[in-house]
Amino acid sequence: MTIIQNLGEYKGNHLYIKREDLIPFSFGGNKARKAQLFFQEIDESDYDCVVTYGSGSSNHCRVVANECCKRGMQCYIISPEEANESTFNSQMMKMFGAEINIVPVNEVHDTIEKKITGLKLAGRNPCFIEGGGHGNIGTEAYVRCYQEIKDQEAELNVHFDYIFFASGTGTTHAGLVCGQLLSGDERSIVGISIARKNPRGRNVVLDSVRSYLGDRADEAAVQAATLFIDDYTSGYGKDDKLVAETIELVLKNYGIPLDMTYTGKAFMGMTEYIRDIKGKNILFIHTGGVPLFFDALRKFD
Repeated sequence: MTIIQNLGEYKGNHLYIKREDLIPFSFGGNKARKAQLFFQEIDESDYDCVVTYGSGSSNHCRVVANECCKRGMQCYIISPEEANESTFNSQMMKMFGAEINIVPVNEVHDTIEKKITGLKLAGRNPCFIEGGGHGNIGTEAYVRCYQEIKDQEAELNVHFDYIFFASGTGTTHAGLVCGQLLSGDERSIVGISIARKNPRGRNVVLDSVRSYLGDRADEAAVQAATLFIDDYTSGYGKDDKLVAETIELVLKNYGIPLDMTYTGKAFMGMTEYIRDIKGKNILFIHTGGVPLFFDALRKFD
């Protein structure tokens, strides 16, 4: 269970933050929470290596590479050359011994298939994990997180009217929506897109919700609960003056690091979204990415 901090009054509302960045493995974050479930399955099987994919700034790839390193397993990462800048995350992937194959983005899919086929022909048993921890296991991690939030609400004697977070590959968002639908709660769960635009971005989340819920999915309820906001998207990893100002404000006022790619965008988007909302209890989920804060810090000179 990760802590929820009370940050006090913010823009006429009462703001709390759930510190997923403090999950005690590899700088934490939502990818660490998902990886716990993926590697539980791996540990209970006979897989002997892992194949996944992501950019040079991928928190997912950093955490998966670290989990593999801890187990003495080989990790193979397929990475698009169009998003392969050197970051603290990419440096750690190399430190963990991951084999990184950089290819044009339009070759990523075929390269993954070739890698998996080649490993199997060599007598290996690879586990493939989709980028970002996509899939029902990733969704399940945040269904459980939603229940964790409900338990903490009871302890804190507070009800969160809004929950905000960075919405990227979709399963963090989907898990929270599924958790809400399964619990029958009344609140707004608002995913701030960090890259994708509507309708594609929202459809990815919807597909994950439907996949997880299966026959339990009520389409009208699913549609109503899935709030995917792309108004503040400037591009994946793209610098943005307002995001930089947000990161500086949050660090100075609360001592909490955000990053340019994920959490800084989400916090900035939340600030804009609640401009006309007053007197509500708001929870911001810090989904991690602390190493990327230090990448951003170099640009603040």
